[in-house]
Amino acid sequence: MRLLRVGDPGEETPAIELGDSVLDVSAHVEDYDRAFWETDGPQRLASLADERLPVVAEGGRVGPPIAPPSKVVCIGLNYRDHASEAGMEIPPEPIIFFKAPNTIVGPDDDVLIPPGSKKTDWEVELGCVVGARCRYLPDEQAAAKAIAGYVISNDISERAYQLERGGQWVKGKSCETFNPLGPVLVTADEIPDPQALDLRLAVNDVERQVSSTDQMIFGVYHLVWYLSQFMVLEPGDLINTGTPAGVGLGLQPPSYLRAGDVMELSIAGLGRQRQVCRPAPL
Repeated sequence: MRLLRVGDPGEETPAIELGDSVLDVSAHVEDYDRAFWETDGPQRLASLADERLPVVAEGGRVGPPIAPPSKVVCIGLNYRDHASEAGMEIPPEPIIFFKAPNTIVGPDDDVLIPPGSKKTDWEVELGCVVGARCRYLPDEQAAAKAIAGYVISNDISERAYQLERGGQWVKGKSCETFNPLGPVLVTADEIPDPQALDLRLAVNDVERQVSSTDQMIFGVYHLVWYLSQFMVLEPGDLINTGTPAGVGLGLQPPSYLRAGDVMELSIAGLGRQRQVCRPAPL
């Protein structure tokens, strides 16, 4: 099943993508939020397959495919080639940091460059959405059963804030619009192997990141299991699973986003994103 939300920011309504059509399910589901996952939401939607659902008019805004989560958990240096280009050692355990949940925007919304920023960077990532409460999971098999689905995530980063200003990475990760998400959440039953998905990102038509999730150091199931040993994951939480080589920080010389730049990214089976960079208004 392919879930999405349509409408203006803060007023998105739930829908499903079925073939070439987008169908409005707001009469049956309030939102794709924690309550949706806790009450067997996908099964309830599946039961609507034979009903006549209204078609969503084309041309409207597509928002992020999930309601704001309780948290966004991110994994750093989870691709060997990215660790190498960053000049860092392969981590023996997953590196964990947080991103503010209100960074999440739609897949084609503008990305706002912070005032004075000179090192805003791109990061295509596989996003994993949690579908059940996870605490001290016993193994990766239990973790796999707790995953709601997968989504494209662009983990925008301001490298000077992240690496040169002291403290935690969260400072470079949590500026407004720094997590375009979507366009769809594809439920886990339609992704038989999350470690076999091609990722791509281009800036101004120049391909920068080309990789596959099979290059992850720590796979998705392991990450969900691992995180549950340190925190309670709630239904609807987002996990950004790391980015491959090709970020602006790793180029020689480094190259970063400026107002007017266009990012285009995709993950096999999960759709495409396109963002224009704009200066953040004061």
